[in-house]
Amino acid sequence: MRIINVIAGILLINLLLSPAAQAAHPLVTDDTGTQGKGKFQLELTGEYNKDKENVAGVSVKETGHEAAATISYGAGEAIDLVLSCPYQWVKTEENGTTTADEDGISDTVVEAKWRFWQQECFSLALKPGIRFPTGNDEKGLGAGKVGGHLFFIGSWELDAWAIHTNLGYIRNENKADEQKNIWHASLAATWKFVKDIKLAANVGIERNPDDSAKHDPAFLLGGLIYSVTENIDFDCGVKCGINEAETDFSFLAGVALRF
Repeated sequence: MRIINVIAGILLINLLLSPAAQAAHPLVTDDTGTQGKGKFQLELTGEYNKDKENVAGVSVKETGHEAAATISYGAGEAIDLVLSCPYQWVKTEENGTTTADEDGISDTVVEAKWRFWQQECFSLALKPGIRFPTGNDEKGLGAGKVGGHLFFIGSWELDAWAIHTNLGYIRNENKADEQKNIWHASLAATWKFVKDIKLAANVGIERNPDDSAKHDPAFLLGGLIYSVTENIDFDCGVKCGINEAETDFSFLAGVALRF
């Protein structure tokens, strides 16, 4: 039973960290930027995850993939509406034997971002969202219940540098007997070190949905964003767990199209 709980916790942590409050990929921390009234952005992203745990003498290894489409629409100059639809593949092995191999649509997220204050290079925004249980919770692909979140976003941009911070609350309604009240804190920075290429760094932590866990999952991420044109970005990044509660390793890649 302990092993099953650990596996469920890993799946739920991965679910919580995406796609809520997702910024310019590959960053997890969001920024206050919006598309502009009547404009769209389509993000197509992919992620590969690898994690290994030792539970009561049993080696538990999990590998997973996720492909997601996120579309943002500028309902106003400072208001975006966002829809994210992910598809996941998850495989779990215990002492080298496959115990689970599932794939399917995960939970869908609908959000709104409102930049309510801007003063020169500083700006603030709020981003509420609702998570709908479109994923199969019995396969570990969803939470099984409607959930929600609210993020407070701050951005500072000056010349080639930008710094973003997120403070968030996630109402994690679920059928896995996990913690329902999750807090989030993260910090990100980008630096345009040459024309059309930004280096990105991100660090963050969330409350562990497993009440029996000793640590809250914390991550460190590094990546780059290449702007092919004003309206097309390619990106990639590597995310590593700072502690054992976080997924050991993730590779992320994506493309953003604005029109």
